[in-house]
Amino acid sequence: MKLNYKRTFLIGFAFMAISAFWQMYDNIIPLILQNTFHLKEGAIGVIMAADNVLAVFLLPVIGAFSDRVDTRLGKRMPFIVGGTAAAVASMMLLPVSDRLLNLPMFIIALGVTLFAMGMYRSPAVALMPDLTPKPLRSKANAVINLMGAVGGVYSLLLIKLLVGKGARPSYLFLFAGVAGLMVLSVILLLLTINEKKLAKRMQEEYSELSETEDRPGADVPKKAFIRTAEEAGEKGGVISGDSGDRDVKRSLVFILLSIFLWFTAYNAVTTAFSRYAVTVWGLEGGGYADCLMVATVAAIVSYIPIGMVSSRIGRKKTILGGVVLMTGCYLMAALLSDYHPVIQAGFALIGVGWAAINVNSLPMVVEMSKDSDLGKYTGLYYTFSMTAQIATPILSGILLQYVSYRALFPYAVVFSGAAFVTMLFVKHGDNKPTSKKSLIEHFDVED
Repeated sequence: MKLNYKRTFLIGFAFMAISAFWQMYDNIIPLILQNTFHLKEGAIGVIMAADNVLAVFLLPVIGAFSDRVDTRLGKRMPFIVGGTAAAVASMMLLPVSDRLLNLPMFIIALGVTLFAMGMYRSPAVALMPDLTPKPLRSKANAVINLMGAVGGVYSLLLIKLLVGKGARPSYLFLFAGVAGLMVLSVILLLLTINEKKLAKRMQEEYSELSETEDRPGADVPKKAFIRTAEEAGEKGGVISGDSGDRDVKRSLVFILLSIFLWFTAYNAVTTAFSRYAVTVWGLEGGGYADCLMVATVAAIVSYIPIGMVSSRIGRKKTILGGVVLMTGCYLMAALLSDYHPVIQAGFALIGVGWAAINVNSLPMVVEMSKDSDLGKYTGLYYTFSMTAQIATPILSGILLQYVSYRALFPYAVVFSGAAFVTMLFVKHGDNKPTSKKSLIEHFDVED
């Protein structure tokens, strides 16, 4: 049984377009709110948290609804096509309302855009497991993540090349570039992926296998993470079949706290960095995109060595190393009053540290579960990570407004350092990950 890489890359175009949009959104929308509409940091934080609040309620509902849809195009494709069309139409009103100084128009267009993006994110993510047998989903998910990273780099390049200098540059061509990628992606998807035909073929070819699989849309293969204590072969592995054990629960609480804390630190920096770079370091135009691009590329190229390292020294130590890297780089940025080229190296290390955390944190959480609780524990992971991304734009925004922009990186240092402390109390879920059969599988992380 071999993965159809060509088909998987084509499926990945949907996720690439989604990632390109969110990269642009996180960097440009705060600048428009600040420089065009002169909103305070607290208000900007509330608006930037809105997409995460919407996601908590909308994504599971739409995902479940798409499970029951049956159309000529399939289950997921109608949501992908319709959501992309609505998002492209509404997002192009954002740079227009920016130039017209029309805040009500901007807020309405932003709300419609976020709703449209939420309408097809879950179906787009579910398309891959729908059309991929479970034993091959690890490799396929790695391809999807790589496509998403390409989308993020694409937006950062556009920001660097198309965003002019000055307090209020025109963002029309930037939005058009991202919208063009979204339209092209969905057209390629429609022309090359016959969802209904492929889903039927897969069911016929793997009918025997499907009897032991979870429902369509589950993108976390159990056997990739769930192992017995004997298979773990080392101290600190999962206590199989006893997730109610007090010590395991204690470890679960501390790793969930750690997830909340490092997301609080990281998301504050990514959400506010474009404003920080302009206000504190005086970077003009899209110059700040260089740092974010370096971090993204560093994360991509580090997935493979991080996977190798964690298989040797364990997940907990790898995560702690990543937290140390990120905390140290936050501290360095806090101490620099002016922009310095060393910042580029610092952001590269932040990318490596973030990859070290992402590769290992979800596997540690689900390692503490029984087979029947896998979905529940995965849900806990996303609950704590999304809660942090809702709270931190608001909290950090208030801090930037009433204290100083220079408080951003100290804020990140505090929460990242706290995550290191809480991770020290995690004693379970640290068995070695299942060995990868190919290099590409080291890219298989959850976002």
